[in-house]
Amino acid sequence: MIDLGHVLVLAGGLSYEREVSLRSGRRVCEVLKADGVDVETRDTDAALVPAVLADPPDVVFVTLHGGSGEDGAIRSVLELLKLPYVGAAPDACRIAYDKPTAKTVVRSVGVRTPEAVVLPKETFHDLGATAVLGRIVERLGLPLFVKPSRGGSALGGSIVRKAEELPAAMVGCFAYGDTALVEKYVEGVEVAVSVVDLGKGPVALPAVEIVANEGVYDYSARYTAGHTEFFAPARLRPEVADACARMAVTAHTALGLRDISRTDIIVDAAGEPHFLEVNVAPGMTETSLFPMAAAAADEDLGALCRGLLQAALLRH
Repeated sequence: MIDLGHVLVLAGGLSYEREVSLRSGRRVCEVLKADGVDVETRDTDAALVPAVLADPPDVVFVTLHGGSGEDGAIRSVLELLKLPYVGAAPDACRIAYDKPTAKTVVRSVGVRTPEAVVLPKETFHDLGATAVLGRIVERLGLPLFVKPSRGGSALGGSIVRKAEELPAAMVGCFAYGDTALVEKYVEGVEVAVSVVDLGKGPVALPAVEIVANEGVYDYSARYTAGHTEFFAPARLRPEVADACARMAVTAHTALGLRDISRTDIIVDAAGEPHFLEVNVAPGMTETSLFPMAAAAADEDLGALCRGLLQAALLRH
C-alpha cells in the first residue's frame, strides 16, 4: 500500500447535478477519512486553480456530475496542472459523455443498443415539429424514450407511449440540452453495471437491479430514499448477468475509459441486454448504484476509493 499523501476531492460545479455531486463528494471524503486518508473537498470555482497552485494535492478524486465534470473540461485543467486524478482522460470523456457518439462506438464493436434518432433543437424548429416527429414515430414505433444527448441523472428524460406525448417530451428535453436523443424504448429489467480497474484490467462489479415505484427511474426516484427498490446483485439468470458484465467491460474498453465507469442496461423479456449509456463519474451518494455494487461484491467503498487513487498515482 502506497502513501496517498494529500487527496483532493472535487465536487459541486455549476451543472444541474450540482447537489448530487456535493453529496457524492461528501461520501467519498467520509470513507477516505475513515480509512485514514488526508483528504479535503473543493468546489470548481474561481478559487480552485490558485489554491491548487499554492498547495498542490498529491492526487485528485473527481466526483463532478454532468457538464464539465464529465465532458473532459475539468480533467483537461487537471492535466494542465500536471495532477494525477481518478477517471478517464479528457478525450475519452468527451466521447462517452455524448450519448449518440458513445452508442455509435459501442455498436461498432458488436454491442446491442436501441435504435435511435438524434435531433438538434434547430432542426426540430426549422423543419416543423409535426412533420419531423411524425416520421420519428413512423420509423421507430412506440413507445419511445426521449433524453438530452448529454447530461445525467435522467434530467430531461421521459417515456413516450402515445404519439401526442412526443412534442411535450421534446420540449422538456430541450430544457436541459440543445440536442435530443430519441430511442426506441425497450421494456424490461433495468440494471446498472459498475466497472473498476485497480491497475490489473477492468472488472465488472455485480449488476444492480432498479425497480422504481412509479415505473420510471427519474431524478426523484434516483435520489430520494424509498422511491426505488434495488436488488444487488440483480435478480438475473447467471448467463444473463454474465452477458451484462461483458457488455459493461466491453463498453468501458471500447470508449477508452479507465479506473471507473457505470453502464446502464435494459434486459428485455428474452434475456438480451441492451446498452443505454455509460457514466464516467458514477454517483457515490447513499442511494447511488456504485456503492451498492461494491457492497454486493463484499468490497469496502473506502478501500476501493483508496485503490483507485493508488492506481492514478502509479499511472502518473
